[in-house]
Amino acid sequence: MIETKVAVIGCGVVGAAIAYELSQVPHLKVTVFDRQMPAQESTGAALGVLMAAISQKVKGRNWRLRQTSLERYDALVNELEAATGRSVPYNRAGIVSLIYDETTWPKWEKLQTVRQEQGYPLALWTPEQLREHLPLLNPAGICGAVYSSRDRQIHPAQFTQALVAAAQQRGVTFHLNCNVRAIQYPLLQTDQGTDTADWIVIASGLGSRLLSPSPLPMIPVLGQAIKIQCASSLLPKTFQPVVNGNDIHLVPLGKNQYWIGATVEFPPQAPDISIDGLIPKADSLQTVLNGAIAYCPALAQGTIIEQWSGLRPRPQGQPAPVIQPVEDNARIILATGHYRNGVLLAPATALTVKSMLRE
Repeated sequence: MIETKVAVIGCGVVGAAIAYELSQVPHLKVTVFDRQMPAQESTGAALGVLMAAISQKVKGRNWRLRQTSLERYDALVNELEAATGRSVPYNRAGIVSLIYDETTWPKWEKLQTVRQEQGYPLALWTPEQLREHLPLLNPAGICGAVYSSRDRQIHPAQFTQALVAAAQQRGVTFHLNCNVRAIQYPLLQTDQGTDTADWIVIASGLGSRLLSPSPLPMIPVLGQAIKIQCASSLLPKTFQPVVNGNDIHLVPLGKNQYWIGATVEFPPQAPDISIDGLIPKADSLQTVLNGAIAYCPALAQGTIIEQWSGLRPRPQGQPAPVIQPVEDNARIILATGHYRNGVLLAPATALTVKSMLRE
């Protein structure tokens, strides 16, 4: 069989997942390019909360992508750990979402019915049941909770690194610290020379808009998060789910450490916002921390041991993510613009791109 060369531009979680899935196709020779080391941009700033069954998406492309990833994740993590010998931090305890508005309860009951038909259990807890399961949470203002046992949380950077290691074992070549400056199909102009490819997959997040031969409007949306060390566990030792309240995540990491985040900070309204012009705001991060403390007061006694931020690519004029060929050239595929769901949708995106290359 004739060898087909595939270039993947971007080695965040999406690019790495694509490389891994394509590495399993025998006739493909896959090369990945990134101007940095893996998982440095939005992947490195993500919390890895995989909200699929607990989301309100129940049909259409958005749900299909979430469902595909949800069905792939458990087996994928097992594959990576077996292949690489690495332990990928992967929380299978599910997600608890706090409900503050009792008028939304019928919406959750409807979702519970839909998910049951789809084979995904959702439990609706009263405030009393919530206190029974998570006694350290502050019940004030909470009228109940939704628990999804099938949703997950993963460490984005370590997951990406495992994907890279497994892909390398399967023969994928990685040119890291190598910037792709322009695409003139089938040529890729890099700062280390010129390469050629039969297929080009652009998965470089915000950088994709500069490389795409067709217009790809995207804006950066900044997210900040922190890691907190507590003196003791905030959640029962036998039940350590991700907790979400008012879109603020409390992510248990073990050893009484927690991620808190993330902010959603849009750029100023300007015709052409500079990515470098979007600066993290301390008050935005403090608002998120205060929100987490409101439902888990013991966090106030913890110590902030790390703080970070990253930019997520949000498409303009079309829904996220963008997984499609560019105009006028079906051999250049966009796999980008995942906004806040890059880690969640990486497996589904990779499988979608894999199927596109087989057509």
